[in-house]
Amino acid sequence: MRLGFLAPAALTFVFPAFFAAQQPSPLPPPVSSGDSTSPAPALKTVRVEGRKLRARSYLTGSTPSATKIPLPPRDIPQAMTLITGRQIADQGMQSMADVVRYVPGVTMGQGEGNRDQPTIRGNATTADFFVNGVRDDSQYFRDLYDVERVEALKGPNAMVFGRGGGGGVINRVTKEPDEAAQREITLQAGSFGNRRITADFGGAVSEMLAGRTNMMHERSHLFRDAVALGRTGVHPVVSIRSRSGRTRATTGFEYFRDHRTADRGIPSFGTAPISTDASTFFGSPTDSYSDARVRAAEATVSHQSAAGLSLRSHTRLAAHDKVYQNIYPGSVTADGAQVSILAYNDAAARRNVFSQLDMTFRAARGIFSHALLVGGEAGRQASDNFRKTGFFNNVATSVLAPVSRPTISTPVTFRQSATDAANHVAAAVGSVYAQDVIGIGDRVQVIAGVRSEFFDLRLDNHRSGTTLRRRDRMVSPRVGLVAKPAPLASLYASFSVSHLPASGDQFSSLTDLTKTLEPERFTNHEIGAKWDVADRVALSAAAYRLDRTNTRAPAPDDPTRIVQTGRQRSTGYELGVSGTVSGNWEIAGGYASQRAIITSTTANAPAGARVPLVPRATLSLWNKFLVSPAVSIGGGLVRQSEMFAAINNTVRLPAFTRLDGALYLRLSGGLRAQVNIENLFDARYFATAHSNNNISPGSPRAVRASLTTSF
Repeated sequence: MRLGFLAPAALTFVFPAFFAAQQPSPLPPPVSSGDSTSPAPALKTVRVEGRKLRARSYLTGSTPSATKIPLPPRDIPQAMTLITGRQIADQGMQSMADVVRYVPGVTMGQGEGNRDQPTIRGNATTADFFVNGVRDDSQYFRDLYDVERVEALKGPNAMVFGRGGGGGVINRVTKEPDEAAQREITLQAGSFGNRRITADFGGAVSEMLAGRTNMMHERSHLFRDAVALGRTGVHPVVSIRSRSGRTRATTGFEYFRDHRTADRGIPSFGTAPISTDASTFFGSPTDSYSDARVRAAEATVSHQSAAGLSLRSHTRLAAHDKVYQNIYPGSVTADGAQVSILAYNDAAARRNVFSQLDMTFRAARGIFSHALLVGGEAGRQASDNFRKTGFFNNVATSVLAPVSRPTISTPVTFRQSATDAANHVAAAVGSVYAQDVIGIGDRVQVIAGVRSEFFDLRLDNHRSGTTLRRRDRMVSPRVGLVAKPAPLASLYASFSVSHLPASGDQFSSLTDLTKTLEPERFTNHEIGAKWDVADRVALSAAAYRLDRTNTRAPAPDDPTRIVQTGRQRSTGYELGVSGTVSGNWEIAGGYASQRAIITSTTANAPAGARVPLVPRATLSLWNKFLVSPAVSIGGGLVRQSEMFAAINNTVRLPAFTRLDGALYLRLSGGLRAQVNIENLFDARYFATAHSNNNISPGSPRAVRASLTTSF
């Protein structure tokens, strides 16, 4: 079902609602020192604009994430969606799945019930996540309790972020200390046993020292039978600056834990999700769990000289430990009466160390201005993986359960089968990059840059006693041209390239067969326009063609051989809107039309197949209205056309429309109350999938109420 007829309505639709849904378990996302504003002296007018926009609307004044140099979004030649802390709070967002509902061109996959797994412009990923510009590629569910904003940058981004990022990246910018005092506690309760508390404390200790701590604890049940989650997070940050204000050091540490029922949804029958109650659990909820722990430390030191030279050093150390276990549904028998149940257990530990050093120099001569960036990044990642297969009654790797009663309690033991992984992986990364932002008068800007990256991967297979190694050198250019017909408007064209080594997102794809393969290549051509109407509402439009090449395919004359002739193409356009329409009306939303197909046979699909989890059209629109000084209402719409659950294009997830609502009350004594209603009219829909037989039903109507005190 197509949504083209809804595109114009995206900019005019007004309906109070939204909350932004359920989400993962215990413990907060990785820490961050957050001085992402990096080197480069910003003009005073830009700084004032940024503070003003943050104070009044869903806009962000400037961001350094796309170029490592602070620029207004309208001066950045690529599509990007910025979800501010204010929008996150208004919609009650708690997960990355909540966020991407309002990001055109991105859908969130199920991730086997244990991780964030978005599909960005037709490219699925588990690794293209960043915190304050540093890689955060472990597989877990991220929380938003300590987030200032979330930035979704579309198209290849290797020049700034390094390998991967073929469809785009998602970057979380965490909260930082400043002079303003923060003392806020929020209590939340809601449907299905939702219980959550968050706290934000901080402020200046002296003229040069400030601190801030964000905390969160949640114990909740979800609408699915016997599915629960618990999570806890704490993230203290300290900032010290010199008396002159030119030098600043920020350091922080985060502990986050997420423990939840691993829920892989329901199977399909024929070409559609099986007919069953949305709450029905297929498998064993008591034996299915995911437990993720994150401990991360960051330190940032920045210095800005009077001569226009800026230096920034940023280091992040993170330890990720995760164990998850699934007793989950497989295929349904031909008569539709029984479903196979399978099981496995997987443990993974990862240690990341990344350090970045950036130097930016600004200069002007005549009509030309330059912001020249030179930098480098070094990192090391070490991972240990151990997987076990589940044996029911200690014998069989699968059992049949009646579709009418698919929740089972059959005893399961876990031990390694012949193909289960037991390995240690070490990856060393080194890169250098350079970029120049060239201004030509007031109306033209050119951004050109390139990264040269070295990637050295070693995999020790403990099962076979063998070692595999692969070294890659990748060169990733980017160039963009921005024309400014008016001070608050821009037209742009851009070209960018990213690469993904043959080891894949999580290094697990390196085998005797793939170790000789070159990295996959992502090439993006894009044009677009951006307009900050009256400096209050940001409008954006982009059209793109993204080609994924060098993918694996069977040789035409010998299917046992692998050749790199597979190709995929994503094409589409997207529209975005955010900001303050009037003093009492705020808006945020977007529309995306996209088509992602296999253009040359790959190892996974024949030419012509549609890429899964890529709806042809999506529309989201959120509105908040100030009714009186003490009362506001909110409303949102999420509309998505049908999409395939898997690459074989057999099972379709139907199109759906969901409406949400919200009410905000300002009470006396620094108290605020908020009620968010998800799926206001209780629509039945299927949110996402991981395969044809792991399909996630959408939540029925859910109400969450919160009370916030500021003192």
